[in-house]
Amino acid sequence: MIGKKIILASALIGVLAFGGEQFAMSDADRAMYAEMLENNPADIMIESGNELLEEYCGGDAGLAKFLGVSEDELPAYIAGFPRYIDKLGMVVGLDQVLQALMAQNGHKPFALKSSEMFDMSAYAKSIANEEKINIDVNANEQMKAAYALGEEVFTTKRGGRGLSCMSCHSPDVVGSVLRTQPLPDLGSEANKAGATWPAYRMTKSSLRTLQRRFQGCMNNALLAVIPLGSPEMVALEVYVTEKAKDREIAIPGLKR
Repeated sequence: MIGKKIILASALIGVLAFGGEQFAMSDADRAMYAEMLENNPADIMIESGNELLEEYCGGDAGLAKFLGVSEDELPAYIAGFPRYIDKLGMVVGLDQVLQALMAQNGHKPFALKSSEMFDMSAYAKSIANEEKINIDVNANEQMKAAYALGEEVFTTKRGGRGLSCMSCHSPDVVGSVLRTQPLPDLGSEANKAGATWPAYRMTKSSLRTLQRRFQGCMNNALLAVIPLGSPEMVALEVYVTEKAKDREIAIPGLKR
């Protein structure tokens, strides 16, 4: 059961109209993108993630119990991730919660970079489809610290080129084209990164998480890659997700 997984074609089509997009896609790519809006290849992966959650975590009910909420409350609660989980003692992404739940159930947790974890975390995030991102970066001292660290990671220049996330996503360069790719506003209605990942990447032919996308950017910029699930990477997800606050969740997303 994919549940509330509804891809809002009108929202995604907005990406095609984004400034400079005419340079980012060939006519063939555009046709493929339009087709995938109706038939996202990641739909099958979401269904696989549902089956994995059922097998290893007790399904939606098991996840809700682990998080200390009712099944009815689960969608809105998921829309607040990353968040501080008291029983884990730290700010975590949804995938790390799934790892902890697998371990509690006596299973070896999937690696954060595994396709199984991408599928399962995508399904778990899709439970919150049609909810609005409600991350609260002022909820507690841990979230405040995570947001501050995320901002530092986002803005700090690194590597021999002196690049940061801000180099491609500051207001003064958004809309410019880099290697045929328009540089997006990560919180815009067209992009809303925190609400549309995990997503299917056309250029990779696979489902990816937001943190995995961050790693791809770091590789492209020749920067040291921050590990998935590390405090710095989770903090970066907190910072970017806050930019999409009040945007509607639509998983799986579809990205070039």
